[in-house]
Amino acid sequence: MAEYTLREMMAVAAAREIRDGDIVFCGTGISMLAAMAAKHISAPESVIFFETGAIDSRLEEVPMAVADPRVMFWTSVNGSLADSFATMQNRFTGRRVVGIMGAAQIDRYGNLNSTVIGDYARPKVRFSGSGGACDVASFVDRTIIFMQQEKRKFVEKVDYLTSPGWLDGPDGRRRAGLAEGGPQTVITNMAVMGFDAQTRQMLLRGTYPGIEPGQVLDNMGFAVDVSESRPVDPPTVQELKILREVCDPQRLILG
Repeated sequence: MAEYTLREMMAVAAAREIRDGDIVFCGTGISMLAAMAAKHISAPESVIFFETGAIDSRLEEVPMAVADPRVMFWTSVNGSLADSFATMQNRFTGRRVVGIMGAAQIDRYGNLNSTVIGDYARPKVRFSGSGGACDVASFVDRTIIFMQQEKRKFVEKVDYLTSPGWLDGPDGRRRAGLAEGGPQTVITNMAVMGFDAQTRQMLLRGTYPGIEPGQVLDNMGFAVDVSESRPVDPPTVQELKILREVCDPQRLILG
């Protein structure tokens, strides 16, 4: 088995979740790397687009941010923020859009907090807030979420609801008037999580090589079903070659 880092494992695990024909809305960092890798691993006909208006970017080099001019290279459309969000919210395309997100906190229903830790009026920590994340979580067909596996991040109840997941259960989104869809996968540095189709509660889908389900539970603030957990296949030699030599040869994101 080829040696790999956890960051490489996370990027590959996320790339495997992207399907051919998906329209992928991603931000900066590992989410961008995962979207790029998917084009070469599992989804050559996927389309990547960015909040800044670049739609169907070629991405011959990994950009440093969504405003990096490299996201505009050889695109199908160089539009605006309005064009980008219209693509995401249009129900014809929206049913094929995958949003890749991250946050400071997540709860068992996939609700995210990227606003404050503690009381909103007198927070312990204040973050930058939603940006476009609330729109993404509200409108796209499914989301992939990157998180670090820590108790302080996997909490029973988020301190502030920045971006909606399944809200309070299977009927939560419909009652709130939100579009169909919701969180599908949580990728951490230890495991891959999913959500039960009936209860919409988080469950453990699989752990990385050398990691046991109990270790994952020890790093969560709530319990999840681990009965269906299976080992996650490590990155293949070809997947690592794509990450290292095609997507990020300068190791701007891989480090």
